[in-house]
Amino acid sequence: MLVAQEGRVRESGTEPPTPGSARLHRPTLLAAVALLLLLAGLCVLSLLIGSGSNPVAKAWGFLTGDPAARADAQIRLAVMDVRLPRTLAGLLVGVSLGAAGCLLQSVTRNPLAETGLLGVNSGAALGVVIGLTYFHITSAYAVLLWALVGGMAASAVVLLLAASGRAAGSPLRLVLAGSALGATFHGATSYVLLGTQSTFDTYRYWTIGSLAGIETKDTVPLLPLVAVGLAVAFLCVRPLSALALGDDSARSLGHHPGRIRLTVAVAVTLLAGSAVALAGPIAFLGLLAPYAARLVTGPRMGGQLLLSGLVGACVMIVADLLARVVIRPWETPVSVLLAFIGGPLLIWIARSRHMSTAGASA
Repeated sequence: MLVAQEGRVRESGTEPPTPGSARLHRPTLLAAVALLLLLAGLCVLSLLIGSGSNPVAKAWGFLTGDPAARADAQIRLAVMDVRLPRTLAGLLVGVSLGAAGCLLQSVTRNPLAETGLLGVNSGAALGVVIGLTYFHITSAYAVLLWALVGGMAASAVVLLLAASGRAAGSPLRLVLAGSALGATFHGATSYVLLGTQSTFDTYRYWTIGSLAGIETKDTVPLLPLVAVGLAVAFLCVRPLSALALGDDSARSLGHHPGRIRLTVAVAVTLLAGSAVALAGPIAFLGLLAPYAARLVTGPRMGGQLLLSGLVGACVMIVADLLARVVIRPWETPVSVLLAFIGGPLLIWIARSRHMSTAGASA
């Protein structure tokens, strides 16, 4: 069947992207360079702009080495202890959710798939509630740890369910298992919250989805998990490119579709679990970034993954900048701003004539 497909392609005079090719075609390379430059500029703005009253000029002086600005303890605190940690967190969360969304949409062949499908969000929420209620955790680091453990445990259960039975590893089974377990965990979370007002107050702050208050010590422990997740993701580029041709074609090229899907699910768990643990549930970013990347790369999986991470980071930094200034001196949750952008865009994608084409190419 694969030979017949290739013969028809040659007769038509067009050559498809080679499955798993590591080469980036010119538009993808140019887009990656542009996004890196944009991201660098956004990171500088993130260090200059805050929700407080500190002037941008003083922050710029601090960054450029002005002696007077360097001697200002308030500016040093704002730039190094508040803005720098949340900028690093925004990069980590954006790259993680963008890459995880790209992987999930590709492996399920569904352009509307989102990282919450693996039960990571609901599992993390249940982990936080259990830690607050039964183990009386108080520190932000403990909340992060329980969220990470809860998200990964939930995703592990989903993977075990998806890997069992005759249809092991199928995208439909993966989505159904994630949706069913997610609803179950959500119900368990609501049950525990009913009788504990103090738990609800802390949980409500975490679940709104924000980068406010994040410190460097919260981000550093998650870097190895994100690095492993990204490494596994890029190792899956060739198998996913083959899988896009269909399960039979993937098998003929020496790949095992079920194992590919389970490996991808592990990478998604590491990436999405780290992001949710750090910033809380962030909706829509895992949907928006891959869709934007596909507009440039087409079906090239390597380019999709690279641009999805970069787009996710850019969008996250922009959303965090807006969160600081929209209702200054207070802050708006990042998740709220992303919902305002993501909701209408989701409707547009769903009504788009090209949605099915995008899903197939993923």
